[in-house]
Amino acid sequence: MKTRLFLPLLIATAGWLSVSSSPAASALPPAARVAIIGDSITEQKLYSKYMEAYLLACTGRKDIHVMQFGWSGETASGFAARCLNDLAAFKPNVATTCYGMNDGGYRPFDENLGKTYENNMRNVVKQLTAAGVKHIVVGSPGAVDSKFFGTRASFGAKNSAVGYNETLAHLRDIAQKLATENKQTFANVHNAMFDTMGKAKAALGDDYPVCGSDGFHPGPNGQLLMAYAFLKGLGVDGEIGTLTVDLKGPATATDGHKVLSSTAGKAEFESTRWPYCFDADPKAANSTRSITPFVPFNQDLNRLTLKVKNLGSARAKVTWGTAAKDFTKEQLETGVNLAAEFPATPFDSQFAKLVDAVGRKQNFETSMIKGLVTNFRQFANDAKTDPELAQAFATVGAKLQARQQTLDAEARQQLVPVKHTLTVTAL
Repeated sequence: MKTRLFLPLLIATAGWLSVSSSPAASALPPAARVAIIGDSITEQKLYSKYMEAYLLACTGRKDIHVMQFGWSGETASGFAARCLNDLAAFKPNVATTCYGMNDGGYRPFDENLGKTYENNMRNVVKQLTAAGVKHIVVGSPGAVDSKFFGTRASFGAKNSAVGYNETLAHLRDIAQKLATENKQTFANVHNAMFDTMGKAKAALGDDYPVCGSDGFHPGPNGQLLMAYAFLKGLGVDGEIGTLTVDLKGPATATDGHKVLSSTAGKAEFESTRWPYCFDADPKAANSTRSITPFVPFNQDLNRLTLKVKNLGSARAKVTWGTAAKDFTKEQLETGVNLAAEFPATPFDSQFAKLVDAVGRKQNFETSMIKGLVTNFRQFANDAKTDPELAQAFATVGAKLQARQQTLDAEARQQLVPVKHTLTVTAL
């Protein structure tokens, strides 16, 4: 990787290193219904799937429902036109938006481009408010890959990736401005991706695509960064729980976990609140795990902490499920993050089943919205004068919603308690 490609924008965006800013502690009210909205990057159903799995399994809340509304090739104006019609199928009170990649036109930024994006995003916020959405996480566009974005004639002799990331940074600023003006949350997706890209490529090589092998459709690694930015914007606290093992007494656990049995230095737990689980590959771009060394996902969002009391030695071996790792007494007394320290966890298999079930649900949602619901609006005037047609649309709509709710229930069936054992052996 040529570090110099990142330098101009790093200087220009030095004040944007935080991932999100929010006027409130959380954008997730009771009975939250979260609409995940965006263009083809959203329709890939990766970051949206990761977000939903996290919200179902990791927050400890059962009152959160999610639906994704991604549309390939869309700009902010396109969503504003379908907002009221499409969201009526779900009635969200929370929404995340991610527009700008297409709005930027894949060309250098200019004043007219910025005004058009700002006007269209203002309309998006207006339409979401009209649809009953109280909590909006206004996401910036992401970033393009420093290598794989390639050369675009619109940038002339200038490096195209540098040029378009500058355009996207301008759109990021506009999105942040609109969030602040409307007293909503801003999610800095751009810097979550851009800043991490430099770190990851420095370690794994320039051929490691963070923003996608086509330059702008991220794979699982880059999509995890997007999920990170939006989950931060939603205000989740990242506390999965604390498990305490005592070498001279009984084990204890916080909410979402209970002790099934314990002896000195060993305890069996049952958890209904899970840590977020990653796939196994530590280096491949199609792996969520490969990006975790370069983003504080586990630190900020995924803290399942083990604390050990009354350890009489300087070190101990911790065995969790089938994996084991050594820690110092000081580390164990302070607390170690099991989700970060153990590449394989007792939750992995069940978490994968949940992600698969969420994926099936979101695949149906794309077909539901793009295939039928959006097209209903073309016949709105006909339905007003034809009661039978109106009833037919109502019947189809009810059937679609029932199917979506069935798939939602099937995903939730995967949220079973997970039993796991921690053993602490003094060394």
